[in-house]
Amino acid sequence: MFFSIDSANGVPIYEQLIRQVKLAVADGVLNGGQMVPSVRHLASELAINPNTIQRAYQQLQADQVLEVVRGRGLAVRRDALDRCTKARNTLVAGALERLLTDALSGGMSPDELRTLFEQELQRQSQAEQASSLSPPN
Repeated sequence: MFFSIDSANGVPIYEQLIRQVKLAVADGVLNGGQMVPSVRHLASELAINPNTIQRAYQQLQADQVLEVVRGRGLAVRRDALDRCTKARNTLVAGALERLLTDALSGGMSPDELRTLFEQELQRQSQAEQASSLSPPN
């Protein structure tokens, strides 16, 4: 699957999983009706405690992103796209707000920030284009 866990980044593992599922739905990587890996499979794949996966999946059910498919497991709800897109936008807006607050209180001007933002956006776009052109491993 597409999950990656960074145990050193300070964000609890279950929250990383929740974010990654929501981002995958918002990005169209996971679609409504699509099954997600079982707790046991994902725990084995990521080498983390199954209780952590279970906790993330329970929260995703409470957030109306996943639903139980009787006899099969968990699937992305068909109506989850809007919720996940809003969650992604809220996450990015919060990170941007913290970054801008720090930068402005550190003496950067709005013009300096715009320049840095445009440069980084350009760099990210070029990196994304290069990775989409390279053959898979």
